[in-house]
Amino acid sequence: MDHWSRKEIAKEALSILVLSLGWILEFTGGAVGQMITDSPPILNRFDIPFIDAHSQVGEGLDLNDVIKLMDQGGVARTILSTREKIPSERVLSLAADHPGRIVPAVRTKGYMERPAFNRLIKTQIDIGQFGAMAEVLMYHAQKGLKAPEIVFYPNHEKVRTALSYALDKKWPFVVHIEFEAAGPRREDFMRGLKEMLVQYPFHPFVLIHMGQLDRESARHLLEGHANIYFMTSHSNPITLKESKQPWINMFDGNRLATEWKQLTVKYPERFILGFDNVWPEHWGKFYLDQVVLWRDAIRDLPAEVAHAFAHGNAERLWRLPPSR
Repeated sequence: MDHWSRKEIAKEALSILVLSLGWILEFTGGAVGQMITDSPPILNRFDIPFIDAHSQVGEGLDLNDVIKLMDQGGVARTILSTREKIPSERVLSLAADHPGRIVPAVRTKGYMERPAFNRLIKTQIDIGQFGAMAEVLMYHAQKGLKAPEIVFYPNHEKVRTALSYALDKKWPFVVHIEFEAAGPRREDFMRGLKEMLVQYPFHPFVLIHMGQLDRESARHLLEGHANIYFMTSHSNPITLKESKQPWINMFDGNRLATEWKQLTVKYPERFILGFDNVWPEHWGKFYLDQVVLWRDAIRDLPAEVAHAFAHGNAERLWRLPPSR
C-alpha cells in the first residue's frame, strides 16, 4: 500500500467520524437542543435542508439568535415577519446581514384591526425589499391573555386588500383560519375560502397550521382545488403538549401517521414545512425539538417527497434559489 493510499484512508475515516458526530447531535438533541451557541453553520451535516416557510419575531428576542438556531437545526432559510412593536425594517436588516438566510415578509399581524391597515401594508410594499407576505388572520381564536379573537371573513375589504398585493407580487397568500376553533362560523369561513380558490384558480393559497383540519377535510380541499396548499406548523405532539388549542396532530410517534403519510405522498407538491415561532420562548429548545421530530418524519417518506416537503415546494412557490 503506497503513501497516497494511506492518506486517502485516513481522510475517509475522518469524514465518516465527522458525519457520525452530526447524526448523533441531530438524533439526540445533545448540545444542539440545549442552548444557543456561537458556532458557525454546519448545514452539510443534515441530509436534507429545511425551509421554515413562516415564523415571527417580537419583543424580548435577540434577532441574531434566530440565525444561530437556524444553524443548529440545519434550517437553511426562514420566511420571517415581525410582530408587536418590532418594525419590519429589523427583518430587512437581518436579511441584509445574512444573505440567503432570511426572506423578509410583509407584516399583517396587529395591523388588521387598525383603521390605517391599507397605509401600513402599502408602506411596506413600497419599500420593495420584501419577498413574501406573512399570514393574514381571518379567524384566530383567543389565546388566553396573549392574543384576542380576530374575525375577518374572506370577503372582508382588508383581506381583499392584502390579497391584491399578494396577487400583484405573485406571493402565496397565507391564510390563517382555525376551522376547528371557529365553531359555528366554520362553514362560513370554508365557503369564503373556496370562493377565493375558485376566483383565483392559478394563485397559490396556503393554509397555515393545516387550518386545524382533519385528514378527510384536507383531502376534500386537495381534490377539489389545485391551488390549495397546507403548511404543517403547530401540527405535531410537541406543540400540542404546550397548547390548549385544537391543533391537529399529524404524527404517530416520531413518524407521520399512516393517513397523513398517504396524503402527503399522494399530493407531494402541496405540503409545506413551517414552524411559525411567535413568542421568544418558541425560539429555543421548543423549536429545535420540532426540527428533530420533522427530520425523523421525513426520513420515512420517499426521497422526492421528502425534498419537496422540506424545501422544494417553498422554493417553487416563493421563487427562492435552491437550498444547500
